[in-house]
Amino acid sequence: MNDILSLLENGSIQIKPKGYSMYPLFIPGRDYAIIDKADISKLKRGDVILYRRVNGILVLHRICRITMSGIYTVGDNQTQVEGPLSEKQVKGILTGIIRNGHKFSVRHPLYRFFSMLWLTLRPVRRPISLFVAKIKKFAANQ
Repeated sequence: MNDILSLLENGSIQIKPKGYSMYPLFIPGRDYAIIDKADISKLKRGDVILYRRVNGILVLHRICRITMSGIYTVGDNQTQVEGPLSEKQVKGILTGIIRNGHKFSVRHPLYRFFSMLWLTLRPVRRPISLFVAKIKKFAANQ
């Protein structure tokens, strides 16, 4: 992982996120994240950042708030907020996504709209996910 961070110092990197904490934004094994070096002064609510936890693990999560005490993040498939993170823990910012060979920018208005909507719905994500799962199960049995 230190190789990733040294590459990031020299420009953009592409990584293949693992795990489901950022589902549905990233599907493990399919999607790539394009990460650039983060300008801490420009970070804002809704940005997806790459940061290093105190235990050394690199994590890609969305900023849910920034306060005087630090940066707070949450995975798109989670409800538990993590933080505060210090500025020195932040290593990069998501600038694009590659899905099925197609690249798109996180600056696209539709991406911004849906990411902010999903962030706003954080308190009710669990019931929404359970409802969608029931619909999928019902449809599969028909």
